[in-house]
Amino acid sequence: MKDLRFEQKRPLSRLEAADQLTALATALREGGEAELDLGSGTVSLRVPDDLHGELEIEIGNGEIELEIEFKWPTGRRRAAAPTAAVAKEAAPRKSAPARPPRGGTGAGRGKSAKRAAAKK
Repeated sequence: MKDLRFEQKRPLSRLEAADQLTALATALREGGEAELDLGSGTVSLRVPDDLHGELEIEIGNGEIELEIEFKWPTGRRRAAAPTAAVAKEAAPRKSAPARPPRGGTGAGRGKSAKRAAAKK
């Protein structure tokens, strides 16, 4: 389901069509908010810097149909916040305090403790 859909079909003079396209072109050129006059009211749209455009021309049955379509997302996309597991992995790890040497005959002592004992 679409959030909003507005469609207006009515006869236009060439000058009215040009005015609508000029207003749209000005809004696209300037960016920000675009106010489009719909005859019975106006609609205001936020126009981003980048959008997708489509131009379609159909000729048949004695008519020419020209469609100009622009699409853009309704809101700004944000990067997802890291999950707790990812944040935990990215956090700097604290080193564990050094354990005191074990007592006894020297079994299980680190290399530096063994060297110190050998020098005595």
